[in-house]
Amino acid sequence: MKMYFIRHADPYYPTDTLTEKGWREAEALASRIAKINESERIRDIYCSPLGRAQDTAHTCLDPLGKSFVTKDWMLEFPAKMQMPDGTLRMPWDLLPSFWTAKEDLYDKDNWFRGPTMSRGGDVEEWYLRVTRGIEEIVASHGYTRSGNFYRTSGGNTDTLLFFCHLGVMFVMLSRLLSMPTPVLWQNFFVAPSSVTLVSTEEVVKGEVAFRVKYFGDVSHLYAVGEPPSDSGFFAEAR
Repeated sequence: MKMYFIRHADPYYPTDTLTEKGWREAEALASRIAKINESERIRDIYCSPLGRAQDTAHTCLDPLGKSFVTKDWMLEFPAKMQMPDGTLRMPWDLLPSFWTAKEDLYDKDNWFRGPTMSRGGDVEEWYLRVTRGIEEIVASHGYTRSGNFYRTSGGNTDTLLFFCHLGVMFVMLSRLLSMPTPVLWQNFFVAPSSVTLVSTEEVVKGEVAFRVKYFGDVSHLYAVGEPPSDSGFFAEAR
């Protein structure tokens, strides 16, 4: 089974849609999705309820006559954590001097219950909501979790598409790959309209690992001479 995780095209946050550049990115992405549709069996398509993801999905899928299922838990990860000074902030935008000193954030099973995230806010609630959502989807395709890997009584060659956002995408990936989410949040980046492919691997019959075949790919942008966007990547010193 193949799972394509697609970040929405370049966003215009004030109206939750796309920038002019974002619409160009979405058109380039649409050509790529059309080629995937020609060569693979796209079984199910899921999308965030937010406008920028919906606009990207419609641009790609309407020409193909394909529809998608909107999942409310796939919106950009909205949880807040309480900082030592009592303020609330997003848990996926932390300074390295702060988060790398917190050993509990490297615990893949309990990082959301450790002292850093459990001080206040609703990180655990949202983490469980998202991970239960992705587990329900893979289970509906015959893959059930067993410790840190998955089991199946019969694999498949279905292709799934997910139109979503950077933060929530990393939560889903961290669950499938059995990794602590904060490491993905803080140390990885995917550009708008990028495509990440995760595929099942069944070396031993019935035992399945999810493996990343490529990550944050933007070759569809280079193909049309459109430079990738850095939206969400903070390169400047504060």
